[in-house]
Amino acid sequence: MANIKCIGILTSGGDAPGMNAAIRAVTRAAIYNGWKVKGIMRGYRGLIYDEIEEFKTNSVSNIIQQGGTILKTARSQDFRTPEGRKIAHEALLREGIDALVVIGGDGSLTGAKIFAQEYNFPIVGLPGTIDNDLSGTDTTIGYDTALNTIMEAVDKIRDTATSHERLFIIEVMGRECGFLALNGAIATGAEAAIIPEISMEKDQLEELISNGFRKSKNSSMVLVTEGEITGGAMAIADRVKTEYPEYDVRVTILGHLQRGGSPTAADRILASRMGAAAVDALMDGQRNVMIGIQNDIIVNVPFSKAIKKNKPLGDGLLSTLKVLSI
Repeated sequence: MANIKCIGILTSGGDAPGMNAAIRAVTRAAIYNGWKVKGIMRGYRGLIYDEIEEFKTNSVSNIIQQGGTILKTARSQDFRTPEGRKIAHEALLREGIDALVVIGGDGSLTGAKIFAQEYNFPIVGLPGTIDNDLSGTDTTIGYDTALNTIMEAVDKIRDTATSHERLFIIEVMGRECGFLALNGAIATGAEAAIIPEISMEKDQLEELISNGFRKSKNSSMVLVTEGEITGGAMAIADRVKTEYPEYDVRVTILGHLQRGGSPTAADRILASRMGAAAVDALMDGQRNVMIGIQNDIIVNVPFSKAIKKNKPLGDGLLSTLKVLSI
């Protein structure tokens, strides 16, 4: 067993529903195994500015159902510099923290990887991001809740779309990853998803229209991933107005609505399993790994593999959407 007596926990980057369930699980699993726990406020920034407090079992009572993160989160420019990371390391030593659990997305785990290498410091990551864009895990904490939020919002938009015979373009989060748009489209019976993975290869809007878009339908829904690659919903809508003026287009940008809300059962269970597994990994002497889940089995994924930006969308999702949207 690794020589650990005290661990620190932080949440970093964009918040995701289920982060609190993960904080609770890490805290209680560590205390169960005889370790002290320290909560670090506002991500890596809290390390640099010494916003650290000891967590007891009751520090994480009644939080499993809450969205967001009780530890708060922030993006830290200072931590991107060697000088900032040096201050952070000194804070960990001063606080007697022997290992770190970092809950966050791609940027957070990239920072963890660099810090772990520079200071030979044991870190275990948990995949907390609604985008589901980390490799080596089938799903991430927060993704299921965000997908359900999108589904509920799009269902409501459909009610008004069918009343007015309009083309609705709905922008969802995801940046360079189309999981939310694609699975959101399948879950809501949308006609199409415009996603980054395909935008690089072909003009999805042209394909959509030329495939007999809106043939027999009185309304249509298209989900589009935000970001530069797709151009986002506004850019797509501008193109429709210019190139296909016969369509009455409306845009909805779901925005930060997708980050909030009480986590689903799936996210609470996933976060709880992963949080406990993070403590197990540290007890086994693991370091520089992200806890993932593959085929419902908890796995340890090296940071270098987790942060590769090439997570496959999954066999058949695109063709399923295409077949079902005729």
